[in-house]
Amino acid sequence: MVFSDISTEVNDQIMTIKFCRPERLNAFTERMKNELCVALDNADADDNVRVVIITGSGRAFCAGADISENGERFGLAASSNRREEHHDRGGIVALRIFECKKPVIAAINGPAVGVGITMTLAADVRLMAKSAKVSFIFTRRGIVPEACSTWFLPRIVGISCAAEWCYSGRFIMPDEALDSGLIRSVHDDLELMDAARTLAFSFMEHTSPVAVALTRRLLWRMLAAEHPIEAHILGSRAMFDMGRSPDADEGIAAFRERRQSRFPLRVSSDLPELPSVL
Repeated sequence: MVFSDISTEVNDQIMTIKFCRPERLNAFTERMKNELCVALDNADADDNVRVVIITGSGRAFCAGADISENGERFGLAASSNRREEHHDRGGIVALRIFECKKPVIAAINGPAVGVGITMTLAADVRLMAKSAKVSFIFTRRGIVPEACSTWFLPRIVGISCAAEWCYSGRFIMPDEALDSGLIRSVHDDLELMDAARTLAFSFMEHTSPVAVALTRRLLWRMLAAEHPIEAHILGSRAMFDMGRSPDADEGIAAFRERRQSRFPLRVSSDLPELPSVL
């Protein structure tokens, strides 16, 4: 697939996905949704990709849904006319990020509004440039938060903070975003991508790709667990699989021999399934 609304580049085992509509402040489109999902499919299938970074081109990260052309109304133009069949496109992207087998970092380089911020909530870590600002603007547009954000946001910042931000739709500046836990860190604009790549390398160095992918699945899945016994059951099964694997053999051997690990398992072919706890 040839991309037009995004670009992708793989360098040093990091796939950088960049929104490429700077003239529209990277406003979100149906095509962008489709391209993002394909790019994440490609990342999952490529064992040379260990981490994904998502960022924007120009002075914005993503200004929200593009409602300026062709009578577009928040993705409804491309939707079914049946209420029960409508799936908001930001939610499709957020769920695809949630299901990604590789760690995902959002490098928020400029304003992120509406779906521009909600789709990042499924990323593992968010970093923010000093010039950036975010807004859960939905009530100011007469609609409601989408992209699964009513599930993600309270888990990240707490229900009271999430309610305040969503009810008011006001802009949130980097310091407040940092204090709330929405983002990991704030960086000078020109240093943002270097910081994101440094973080990505920390996920890759000395680690098993399959162990990282399985850990990501365990962490996210357990957010909705009703009791820690669910984590015990799934963690025990994952530990059984990985503890008997060639990666565990290699990790122990590398430790004993005081050398760099060379883990043989591949995410594309060797990632164990997590069964239901029921």
